[in-house]
Amino acid sequence: EAYFNMGVALQNHDQVDAAIEAYKKAISIKPNYVEAYFNMGVALQSHDQVDEAMDAYKKATSLKTDHAEAYNNMGSLLRDKGDLDKAIESYEKAISIKPDYADAHNNRGSALKQKGKLEEAIEAYIKALTIKTDFPAAYNNIGNAFKDQGKLKKAIEAFDNANSRESRAKALECT
Repeated sequence: EAYFNMGVALQNHDQVDAAIEAYKKAISIKPNYVEAYFNMGVALQSHDQVDEAMDAYKKATSLKTDHAEAYNNMGSLLRDKGDLDKAIESYEKAISIKPDYADAHNNRGSALKQKGKLEEAIEAYIKALTIKTDFPAAYNNIGNAFKDQGKLKKAIEAFDNANSRESRAKALECT
Protein backbone atom coordinates (compact mmCIF):
# COMPACT_ATOMS: atom_id res chain seq x y z
CA GLU A 1 0.00 0.00 0.00
CA ALA A 2 2.93 2.33 0.59
CA TYR A 3 3.94 2.07 -3.09
CA PHE A 4 0.34 2.67 -4.13
CA ASN A 5 0.09 5.73 -1.89
CA MET A 6 3.43 6.95 -3.21
CA GLY A 7 2.05 6.59 -6.75
CA VAL A 8 -1.02 8.63 -5.86
CA ALA A 9 1.12 11.37 -4.28
CA LEU A 10 3.48 11.46 -7.26
CA GLN A 11 0.59 11.51 -9.71
CA ASN A 12 -1.02 14.38 -7.80
CA HIS A 13 2.22 16.32 -8.25
CA ASP A 14 2.45 15.62 -12.00
CA GLN A 15 5.32 13.16 -11.63
CA VAL A 16 3.55 10.63 -13.78
CA ASP A 17 6.53 8.48 -14.79
CA ALA A 18 7.55 8.04 -11.17
CA ALA A 19 3.92 7.32 -10.25
CA ILE A 20 3.74 4.57 -12.88
CA GLU A 21 6.87 2.98 -11.44
CA ALA A 22 5.40 3.11 -7.93
CA TYR A 23 2.20 1.43 -9.16
CA LYS A 24 4.26 -1.26 -10.89
CA LYS A 25 6.10 -1.92 -7.62
CA ALA A 26 2.79 -2.14 -5.75
CA ILE A 27 1.51 -4.64 -8.33
CA SER A 28 4.73 -6.69 -8.16
CA ILE A 29 4.09 -7.13 -4.43
CA LYS A 30 0.32 -7.53 -4.70
CA PRO A 31 -0.51 -8.83 -8.22
CA ASN A 32 -4.28 -8.46 -7.76
CA TYR A 33 -4.17 -4.81 -6.68
CA VAL A 34 -7.14 -3.49 -8.68
CA GLU A 35 -6.79 0.19 -7.78
CA ALA A 36 -3.07 0.16 -8.63
CA TYR A 37 -3.92 -1.13 -12.11
CA PHE A 38 -6.67 1.48 -12.44
CA ASN A 39 -4.51 4.39 -11.28
CA MET A 40 -1.67 3.22 -13.48
CA GLY A 41 -4.13 3.23 -16.38
CA VAL A 42 -5.07 6.82 -15.60
CA ALA A 43 -1.41 7.81 -15.43
CA LEU A 44 -0.59 6.03 -18.69
CA GLN A 45 -3.64 7.56 -20.37
CA SER A 46 -2.51 11.04 -19.32
CA HIS A 47 0.79 10.35 -21.11
CA ASP A 48 -0.95 9.10 -24.28
CA GLN A 49 0.27 5.55 -23.72
CA VAL A 50 -3.02 4.24 -25.03
CA ASP A 51 -2.29 0.54 -25.42
CA GLU A 52 -0.63 0.31 -22.02
CA ALA A 53 -3.49 2.22 -20.39
CA MET A 54 -6.03 -0.10 -22.03
CA ASP A 55 -4.11 -3.13 -20.74
CA ALA A 56 -4.13 -1.69 -17.22
CA TYR A 57 -7.89 -1.03 -17.35
CA LYS A 58 -8.55 -4.51 -18.75
CA LYS A 59 -6.55 -6.02 -15.91
CA ALA A 60 -8.50 -3.92 -13.39
CA THR A 61 -11.83 -5.08 -14.85
CA SER A 62 -10.70 -8.70 -14.99
CA LEU A 63 -9.99 -8.51 -11.26
CA LYS A 64 -13.08 -6.45 -10.43
CA THR A 65 -15.76 -6.92 -13.05
CA ASP A 66 -17.89 -4.08 -11.67
CA HIS A 67 -15.25 -1.34 -11.93
CA ALA A 68 -17.41 1.30 -13.63
CA GLU A 69 -14.65 3.92 -13.74
CA ALA A 70 -12.32 1.58 -15.62
CA TYR A 71 -15.03 0.83 -18.20
CA ASN A 72 -15.67 4.57 -18.57
CA ASN A 73 -11.98 5.26 -19.14
CA MET A 74 -11.73 2.36 -21.59
CA GLY A 75 -14.60 3.95 -23.47
CA SER A 76 -12.69 7.22 -23.70
CA LEU A 77 -9.63 5.45 -25.08
CA LEU A 78 -11.77 3.65 -27.64
CA ARG A 79 -13.55 6.88 -28.61
CA ASP A 80 -10.21 8.62 -29.09
CA LYS A 81 -9.13 5.77 -31.37
CA GLY A 82 -12.32 6.21 -33.39
CA ASP A 83 -13.91 2.92 -32.33
CA LEU A 84 -17.22 4.53 -31.43
CA ASP A 85 -19.32 1.36 -31.25
CA LYS A 86 -16.96 -0.29 -28.75
CA ALA A 87 -16.67 3.00 -26.85
CA ILE A 88 -20.45 3.19 -26.50
CA GLU A 89 -20.52 -0.44 -25.33
CA SER A 90 -17.91 0.37 -22.71
CA TYR A 91 -19.83 3.43 -21.48
CA GLU A 92 -23.01 1.37 -21.35
CA LYS A 93 -21.21 -1.27 -19.28
CA ALA A 94 -20.12 1.47 -16.85
CA ILE A 95 -23.71 2.77 -16.70
CA SER A 96 -25.13 -0.73 -16.15
CA ILE A 97 -22.85 -1.06 -13.13
CA LYS A 98 -23.40 2.47 -11.86
CA PRO A 99 -26.62 3.97 -13.31
CA ASP A 100 -26.02 7.35 -11.64
CA TYR A 101 -22.58 7.79 -13.26
CA ALA A 102 -23.02 11.21 -14.84
CA ASP A 103 -19.60 11.24 -16.52
CA ALA A 104 -20.31 7.95 -18.31
CA HIS A 105 -23.67 9.27 -19.56
CA ASN A 106 -21.96 12.45 -20.78
CA ASN A 107 -19.17 10.47 -22.47
CA ARG A 108 -21.71 8.14 -24.07
CA GLY A 109 -23.45 11.22 -25.42
CA SER A 110 -20.20 12.47 -26.94
CA ALA A 111 -19.61 9.16 -28.72
CA LEU A 112 -23.19 9.14 -29.99
CA LYS A 113 -22.78 12.72 -31.23
CA GLN A 114 -19.61 11.70 -33.08
CA LYS A 115 -21.67 8.98 -34.77
CA GLY A 116 -24.19 11.62 -35.83
CA LYS A 117 -26.90 10.34 -33.49
CA LEU A 118 -27.82 13.74 -32.12
CA GLU A 119 -31.16 12.84 -30.50
CA GLU A 120 -29.62 9.92 -28.62
CA ALA A 121 -26.67 12.11 -27.63
CA ILE A 122 -29.00 14.78 -26.27
CA GLU A 123 -30.87 12.14 -24.26
CA ALA A 124 -27.55 10.98 -22.77
CA TYR A 125 -26.54 14.57 -21.90
CA ILE A 126 -29.94 15.20 -20.32
CA LYS A 127 -29.51 12.05 -18.22
CA ALA A 128 -26.07 13.27 -17.11
CA LEU A 129 -27.52 16.66 -16.17
CA THR A 130 -30.40 15.02 -14.31
CA ILE A 131 -27.86 13.21 -12.17
CA LYS A 132 -25.37 16.08 -11.83
CA THR A 133 -27.02 19.45 -12.36
CA ASP A 134 -23.79 21.40 -11.90
CA PHE A 135 -21.92 19.88 -14.87
CA PRO A 136 -20.49 22.55 -17.24
CA ALA A 137 -19.04 20.03 -19.71
CA ALA A 138 -22.43 18.34 -20.21
CA TYR A 139 -24.10 21.73 -20.75
CA ASN A 140 -21.43 22.58 -23.31
CA ASN A 141 -21.87 19.22 -25.04
CA ILE A 142 -25.65 19.48 -25.20
CA GLY A 143 -25.23 23.04 -26.51
CA ASN A 144 -23.06 21.73 -29.35
CA ALA A 145 -25.62 19.04 -30.15
CA PHE A 146 -28.44 21.60 -30.23
CA LYS A 147 -26.27 23.85 -32.43
CA ASP A 148 -25.71 20.96 -34.84
CA GLN A 149 -29.48 20.48 -34.99
CA GLY A 150 -29.96 24.17 -35.78
CA LYS A 151 -31.69 24.80 -32.44
CA LEU A 152 -29.73 27.96 -31.70
CA LYS A 153 -31.91 29.28 -28.88
CA LYS A 154 -31.53 26.01 -26.94
CA ALA A 155 -27.80 25.93 -27.78
CA ILE A 156 -27.24 29.44 -26.42
CA GLU A 157 -29.19 28.60 -23.27
CA ALA A 158 -27.03 25.50 -22.74
CA PHE A 159 -23.82 27.47 -23.35
CA ASP A 160 -24.98 30.13 -20.87
CA ASN A 161 -25.56 27.39 -18.30
CA ALA A 162 -22.09 25.99 -18.97
CA ASN A 163 -20.49 29.41 -18.59
CA SER A 164 -22.34 30.33 -15.40
CA ARG A 165 -21.51 27.00 -13.79
CA GLU A 166 -17.87 27.26 -14.87
CA SER A 167 -17.68 30.77 -13.41
CA ARG A 168 -19.29 29.60 -10.17
CA ALA A 169 -16.82 26.70 -9.92
CA LYS A 170 -13.87 29.05 -10.42
CA ALA A 171 -15.22 31.44 -7.82
CA LEU A 172 -15.50 28.58 -5.32
CA GLU A 173 -11.87 27.62 -5.99
CA CYS A 174 -10.80 31.12 -4.95
CA THR A 175 -12.52 30.93 -1.56
